[in-house]
Amino acid sequence: MLPAITITTEDILRQVKLSCQIPEILEGLVTRKIIAATAESAGIGVEIEDLQQAADQFRLMNKLENSEDTWAWLQQHSMSLDDFEEIVYTNLIANKLVQHLFADKVDPYFFEHQLDYAAAVIYEVVLDDKDLAMELFYALDEGETSFYEIAHEYIQDTELRRSGGYRGIVKRHEFKPEISAAVFAAEPPQLLKPIVSSQGVHLILVEEIVKSELDGKLRAQIVSDLFTGWLKGQIGEVEVIKQIE
Repeated sequence: MLPAITITTEDILRQVKLSCQIPEILEGLVTRKIIAATAESAGIGVEIEDLQQAADQFRLMNKLENSEDTWAWLQQHSMSLDDFEEIVYTNLIANKLVQHLFADKVDPYFFEHQLDYAAAVIYEVVLDDKDLAMELFYALDEGETSFYEIAHEYIQDTELRRSGGYRGIVKRHEFKPEISAAVFAAEPPQLLKPIVSSQGVHLILVEEIVKSELDGKLRAQIVSDLFTGWLKGQIGEVEVIKQIE
């Protein structure tokens, strides 16, 4: 066994190349430069108090409870204190830019796409045979059996079988289009006629339609989605000149 192994910056770059991480690293670099340039152009700055608060939040998120923890974390990641401050500054600038660009666009976006954020509470059994699915549908409709009994007999997944096919709250975008159309046209509680998809034949009981509400969590999600879309557009337009040997 070797007594010691020396790792250089050149070794790290070589490892990044050999592990095919260059595209991911480049995207991160381009993203950071786009954010910095856009923030500067918009006149977005950072106050010392904001920077200190952001640093405290970063330490809290990474469970760095004291200076010893912070120094150990910096050593683990081969960073200096200046590097730490740059991370905090970059994150803060990015957050400020997000609010600058999209804070006033959340409400109109939500009302325009409100249906996209709806969800449904469903029970589901996926079968391989359409004739069997129709037979079970009519048996359920006539009250000859229960959804729980069908789920217990035909679902292979242990946890899903135990819960009687209960899928919980499923967001609209998580459904396949052909299933989404039927689910959100239902008047709960309603058993849907079997729906065929690439996964099989779906027997679905719609228990409840959950209307979307613009709370803090959804507001943050929309802002994030808008910013991500904007970034992709910016990255697609910028010319990246690579000077990597």
